[in-house]
Amino acid sequence: MARAKNGSGKVRGRGFSEQGSSTVARRSKEITFQLKMAADTPVDILQKVLENEILQSTKVVEEHLDAEIQKLDQMDEDELERLKQRRLEALKKTQQQKQEWLSKGHGEYREIPSERDFFQEVKESKNVVCHFYRDTTFRCQIMDKHLTVLAKKHIETKFLKLNAEKSPFLCERLRIKVIPTLALIKDGKTQDYVVGFTDLGNTDDFTTETLEWRLGCADIINYSGNLMDPPFQSQKKYGTSFTKLDKKTIRGKIYDSDSDDD
Repeated sequence: MARAKNGSGKVRGRGFSEQGSSTVARRSKEITFQLKMAADTPVDILQKVLENEILQSTKVVEEHLDAEIQKLDQMDEDELERLKQRRLEALKKTQQQKQEWLSKGHGEYREIPSERDFFQEVKESKNVVCHFYRDTTFRCQIMDKHLTVLAKKHIETKFLKLNAEKSPFLCERLRIKVIPTLALIKDGKTQDYVVGFTDLGNTDDFTTETLEWRLGCADIINYSGNLMDPPFQSQKKYGTSFTKLDKKTIRGKIYDSDSDDD
């Protein structure tokens, strides 16, 4: 049974972090409410209230941890071995998927030479971001910088660029009138567009995290942040219209061709 205890650390780590953090967050809200209700009380009383609430939160987390340890202690050798095998299989599958993506050109931001190549690239991958650019447009260079970073971070998605002046058929078919434009393609179909910098705070100084958030809103990458809280650097600078954006209002949006011709 010593083996079960030694192996339990990794097993219970993930479940504990998710449920434990949820409990702490809930208790924090309760603490905040009680402190507001006790705004006129002496500082020492508030301190005691806070200490008591933190103690209670810790107790709940410890009880959950004890329950997880007890559950693992009751597992026999066969159950632990099956759990280990399932994890190994999951890791192997993840690695295989990663290698498949890399073999199809994921993991790097690259240019494709023609419209014909576009159709082949899109056919091979489930999620594709294609930047329609123009050499004379400065903002396309800004977009390139951010897409280079995101391509390496999100290998689940293919990141491409295509010269709009060399692809008139595609631009007509996809109704691309503004440069830069990102076409967001899922399962071979264009689901959304990022047109100019409108959704990125209307500034040339938007961060890579902001573009990552926008792509997450379109569900074209695996985004781990909060979609309801865009990571703009300065809400005052960008205006109140960009403080919160609903995911449903972004996808399928009709855009005006008001971006730059710099």
